[in-house]
Amino acid sequence: MNQGLLSVDEALARLLAEARPVKDVEAVSTLEATNRILARAQRSTMDVPPMDNSAMDGYAVRIADGARLTVKQKIMAGSVGKPLEPGTAARIFTGAPIPPGADAIVMQEHTAIEGDLVHLKKKPKPGEWIRRVGSDVRKGGEILPAGKRLLPQDTGLAASVGIRTLPVFRKVRLGLFFTGDELVMPGEPLAPGRIYNSNRFTLRGLAEVFGCELHDYGIVPDSLPATRETLRRAAGECDVIVTSGGVSVGEADYVKPAVEAEGQLLMWRIAMKPGRPLAFGRVGEAGFIGLPGNPVSSFVTFLIFVRPFLLKTQGLAHAEPKSIAARADFDWSEPDARREFLRVKWNAQGGLDLYPTQDSAVLTSTAWADGLVDNAAGQAIRKGDPVRFLPYSELYW
Repeated sequence: MNQGLLSVDEALARLLAEARPVKDVEAVSTLEATNRILARAQRSTMDVPPMDNSAMDGYAVRIADGARLTVKQKIMAGSVGKPLEPGTAARIFTGAPIPPGADAIVMQEHTAIEGDLVHLKKKPKPGEWIRRVGSDVRKGGEILPAGKRLLPQDTGLAASVGIRTLPVFRKVRLGLFFTGDELVMPGEPLAPGRIYNSNRFTLRGLAEVFGCELHDYGIVPDSLPATRETLRRAAGECDVIVTSGGVSVGEADYVKPAVEAEGQLLMWRIAMKPGRPLAFGRVGEAGFIGLPGNPVSSFVTFLIFVRPFLLKTQGLAHAEPKSIAARADFDWSEPDARREFLRVKWNAQGGLDLYPTQDSAVLTSTAWADGLVDNAAGQAIRKGDPVRFLPYSELYW
């Protein structure tokens, strides 16, 4: 069965235990802080809104004055009105401050105008359509916790209380290189026995999704000196090094001996499909993760292992992806003895369809899919069964 194999959870726990969060903090403009990791919690220095204001276009009134009032003033957003005289109303617009003496807003749809008089067709309730001071944010209250990946709405919230810059951890420096004399880049002649280096594009894209400072060392020739030299260079410039291919024990696999010569290496065989082999170690101060060379295996193991390792290194407080309980609209009658990550896609009926082949060399399946079904070892799936779905929208965050 899975004797001698690490479970996915065990391997992930060991990996994350070795992640070293960056400590350098930099102040960046709030305008440019989206997707960065907040280093220190932020508190508001003001109440939001800073004054009682109108939630509607309408009329500010004193309820006790009745339903027929003289309109004596107009208050626009950004201006300040005068105290409300008895028997009068103020024409008011959304966001404008409530004039002293008013205790409700009557929306304009519930009024009728006759010259300088306004007739209230509906009696307002006390406080109706008034946004109170601090009803959104209280002065001194925490608005953003440390260790949060800043979303667009987070930077908007910071701006709403006047925060001009935010303290964030510096970007993780990620080094990538790819081994194999058979690899060529698109645009180069594809000689017999050669293949295009799709992993370089996939892993570069993932590095950019996770906001890394990318150091791409390209394709490294199949030789021990070249691999060691690239490792030394990457270790001096990066926090994390990720490679694809070359970590088995074949005669032309030089990553394993190179890492062992320059640092320390653990080889793990993980009870998962695709992507059983995974290497982890250190070269100098840099963490090292060696992924399988198979394109789907490389893609999946990056999402399952490298993603949380990078997020923890970035200083993110919580890196566990959120799964969705979804309906399988397929049968999976011959499950593997290992935990499987199946490529699936939403269908028009709200269920999940399975890509026809789950071969780890078929990169088409990853582009077609909307995410992965995380299927327990030995678990058969019948059409209509609930499954644990990991959408790309969660795995890319």
